Amino acid sequence: MRITGVPTVCLTSVEMADVLQQGWQKYLYALQHYPLPTKAITAGVLAGSSDVLAQKLAGAKSLEFRRPFFLALYGLLYGGPFGHFFHKLMDRIYAGRRDGKTVLKKVLTEQLTSGPWNNFVILCYLGLVLERRPWSAVKSRIRSDYPFLQLNSWKFWPIVSLLNYRFAPPQLRVLVHNLAAVCWGTFLIFMSKTRQAPALKKAV
Repeated sequence: MRITGVPTVCLTSVEMADVLQQGWQKYLYALQHYPLPTKAITAGVLAGSSDVLAQKLAGAKSLEFRRPFFLALYGLLYGGPFGHFFHKLMDRIYAGRRDGKTVLKKVLTEQLTSGPWNNFVILCYLGLVLERRPWSAVKSRIRSDYPFLQLNSWKFWPIVSLLNYRFAPPQLRVLVHNLAAVCWGTFLIFMSKTRQAPALKKAV
């Protein structure tokens, strides 16, 4: 039965593209004028959304919202701000240099400093906050899970970092990293299902 008198909204592809372009321009404006809160909110939204996606891909019939909430909080309070200040520090250390050799140095620096550190932090956060385990249990899990997580991290993140430093403008590098983190989380889910690796199950 057709309901009359109710206006319908149907955007054409051109109108939809215009809406997306306007939204992107507003995001770039916020990124330029309010870089830290914009990056923090973006990281929080993507972190929470990625866990919702992870639950659906894992076959969850009903969503559990505690985990995405606390992961969104992690992105908001730590992930976004950390990325903001880390990339500012990298630009200061390698100021004025954009050649291929410098890009490789940035990748190496990131993979030997912030990468291992962030893997350690997320394992601690998952254990202490999300799973509410005692510190003794978290330490035991770090000893068993961290090496496997870090080795797999070095198979994925150097490529992301190389593309990020080579092609992305400085103000978008945190966004690129957060988008890649969604893919990283999905990778961990499928690896955990095929390998039955506890480290990956806990790290997603």
